[in-house]
Amino acid sequence: MDIKKLKTLEKKLNYKFKNIQLLLNAITHKTYAFEAKIPLEYNERLEFLGDSILNFIISEKLYKINKYFSEGELTRHRAIYVNNVFLADIAKKLDIGKYLLLGKGEKLQKGNLNPTNLANSLESIIGAIYLDSNLKTTRKIILNSILSNKIED
Repeated sequence: MDIKKLKTLEKKLNYKFKNIQLLLNAITHKTYAFEAKIPLEYNERLEFLGDSILNFIISEKLYKINKYFSEGELTRHRAIYVNNVFLADIAKKLDIGKYLLLGKGEKLQKGNLNPTNLANSLESIIGAIYLDSNLKTTRKIILNSILSNKIED
């Protein structure tokens, strides 16, 4: 992967990685890793972490801005912001698909346009940002850059 491309992605995310390898892992699909000559880390573990962080940060924000919502109402509202359709749409706006490292078969199937791959990659990037920084920075990036203040008060 060209470092210039990674720097462009960093600008879109409004975050500069201290450890660029984390970003590279976040955009590496398992099909690419399985075809590599040497073992490569791919994005599924980061996706797991990023999904949890995203759920937490969205839950926290909704809790703070919706004082009178019940647990069920908070859960329904959170589902709007953490579902694959919503996340894939954000990933498309960030043009994440053009940065994904995919295996040959996944490329042929246009995996860079696949909503699941896009949503998963966005969650992986969130996990990578968290590992590269801290919760406060990750919260700021999610709420201000990635979600662009989409959560309404």
